[in-house]
Amino acid sequence: MALASIPKVVLGSLAFAIFWVLAVFPAVPFLPIGRTAGSLLGAMLMVIFRVLSPDQAYAAIDLPILGLLFGTMVVSVYLERADMFKYLGKLLSWKSKGPKDLLCRICLISAISSALFTNDTSCVVLTEFILKIARQHNLPPHPFLLALASSANIGSSATPIGNPQNLVIAVQSKIPFGEFLVGVLPAMLLGVVVNASILILMYWKLLSVHKDEEDPKAEVVAEEEVNSHQFSPATMSHFTSMNSQEWNMCLDNVSIQNSPQVQTLRNRASPNEGEIYRVPSSIVDSSRNSNASKEAANEVAEKTREDHNHVKVVAAESNSFVMHFAEGRMDFLDEKWKRVLWKCCVYMITLGMLIAMLLGLNMSWTAITAALALVVLDFKDARPCLEKVSYSLLIFFCGMFITVDGFNKTGIPSAMWELMEPYSHVDHATGIVVLALVILVLSNLASNVPTVLLLGGRVAASAAAISAKDEKKAWLILAWVSTIAGNLSLLGSAANLIVCEQARRAPNLAYTLTFWNHLKFGLPSTLIVTAIGLTLIR
Repeated sequence: MALASIPKVVLGSLAFAIFWVLAVFPAVPFLPIGRTAGSLLGAMLMVIFRVLSPDQAYAAIDLPILGLLFGTMVVSVYLERADMFKYLGKLLSWKSKGPKDLLCRICLISAISSALFTNDTSCVVLTEFILKIARQHNLPPHPFLLALASSANIGSSATPIGNPQNLVIAVQSKIPFGEFLVGVLPAMLLGVVVNASILILMYWKLLSVHKDEEDPKAEVVAEEEVNSHQFSPATMSHFTSMNSQEWNMCLDNVSIQNSPQVQTLRNRASPNEGEIYRVPSSIVDSSRNSNASKEAANEVAEKTREDHNHVKVVAAESNSFVMHFAEGRMDFLDEKWKRVLWKCCVYMITLGMLIAMLLGLNMSWTAITAALALVVLDFKDARPCLEKVSYSLLIFFCGMFITVDGFNKTGIPSAMWELMEPYSHVDHATGIVVLALVILVLSNLASNVPTVLLLGGRVAASAAAISAKDEKKAWLILAWVSTIAGNLSLLGSAANLIVCEQARRAPNLAYTLTFWNHLKFGLPSTLIVTAIGLTLIR
């Protein structure tokens, strides 16, 4: 494709440069408006500069990708409410055999959860768990935070729903879910093992902590916190049959009912009423000739009746409290079993979504259908759950689609690819290495999703000229390298930034993961894992 006119090239490049700066550095001093607003600004400039017409801008938005992204986010919200990630967090500390075992568990659980529920979601909900467990064992958190972020990126490469760039690749390439999984899964599994091995070797001394060096008090506190942790992004359902104050009242009333004072009153009330009135009758008979004796007898009778009535009232109140307690307990059990049934249904719908995708059904509509099924199943106002969807990410994607399409219209990406294309054929090892290096560098300069949008069609067209198998292989190589490239630096992927920010803001557990700490591990890990995985991509 030839270059466009000079004004269009200059203005289109300016709009893309503004988008790139705000996407990579969202808090730049001269324009701290963030990534989402930056993508919209880039899209607007493409239209204002007439690089794209308004109709071309609307056509550039890929609705199937947005639908798939929206559906998977809604499903993730309901999985959080159903305690899925809470159970995953408990697996981290269940019968742990030491720091190295803990690190391997983090790598495995993070990778699997990211492949199924996206890497960003896994990082959001597991970061605080890992900080608490690290404190429990008196260990520095950064090896475990690195394990979480890097394994989340590696694991997310295995499925089309693991990360945003894979969503783009799956929709544009039309590779079925099952074929995508089979093509990348061996590389992902070996990549997780290699990544964990690198972490263990680099931090061997820090991870060689004996049990007697741990803080037992911290262990108890951390264990309690892990067990009682609730994920901040999710609103957990609570039982509404009886609140804690009502339970306390019922328990107090039961204790009152069984107290010695009440038993004494009951013993006093146990004789029949004839006996109660027998005392005043005898007094009246013996003092019939005395008015004073009559008055005394009446007072005694009145007092006895009052005691009897008081005992009846106490007994009635006690019985009502017992009935209230029993009814509340039954309501509590009903709510408990309803919640268990609801959680099982959430898991079954999610499993059904994954099976439908494996069978080759349209991924976007499958995800949206699963999301709406969960909304209907919840049988309550869906607004609180839908408010947890990251609409700013959806808007960011809309702006990015328009901006990247405008930059493509300038002809610059095509001209650059024409220089690299003869050396990037995927039918021989040298071409694969060159292509991987191009993707690796661009993913860290322009971020992985824009890189996929810029290179995807060109790489696939070049490989399709060789064979259909090579076209599929080129798409999978693009998915693998663009994802693993996120491990190179702290700014390489959103998952890294999420772990860093979550750790920095964690209450009472704050920890700062520095850029250099990440780069020291990320550079060798990225190069080794990428190279090993490329040999297994088919």
